[in-house]
Amino acid sequence: MSMIEQFRRWFQYECAMVAKTIESLESVPASRRSEPDFRRAVSILSHIVAARRIWLERLGAIAASDNPMFPPDSDLQVVVAGWQFVAEHWTKLLESIDDVRLAETIEYKSLDAGKFRNRVEEVLTQLFGHGWYHRGQIAMLVRNSGGQPAVTDFIYWCRQPVDTE
Repeated sequence: MSMIEQFRRWFQYECAMVAKTIESLESVPASRRSEPDFRRAVSILSHIVAARRIWLERLGAIAASDNPMFPPDSDLQVVVAGWQFVAEHWTKLLESIDDVRLAETIEYKSLDAGKFRNRVEEVLTQLFGHGWYHRGQIAMLVRNSGGQPAVTDFIYWCRQPVDTE
């Protein structure tokens, strides 16, 4: 499997896990959705979406916007719509690049004012790790809010049962 094929596979996994994460957030009782842990969980998912959007902008896949990296008090349905937007654009971007493009270097201005350069491969690796990390945080907050946390481990997504007969 080439590197870009691996990143495409990881993105399929990420899309499936974001869907599970959204379901887990929706499992939180309505009476507890104004509590700080639930609001924080939605805010973290909003941050994941915002980071994905910002990197689309830096990679030249969409026009730059003034969306913050840490959106204030996000509404779950707005976050879901934002995820659908970035997922569509990431799918297109990942289909349009190859292993040669992964090795290319981009320059960008970070949100904390520095100017940096990284290979596209490093950006993608960061994004996937970023999502894994924050989905774990969301799972803990969903449990604290009375909901059912999603099981988002990669091995559960890709494992294949073996017939024992």
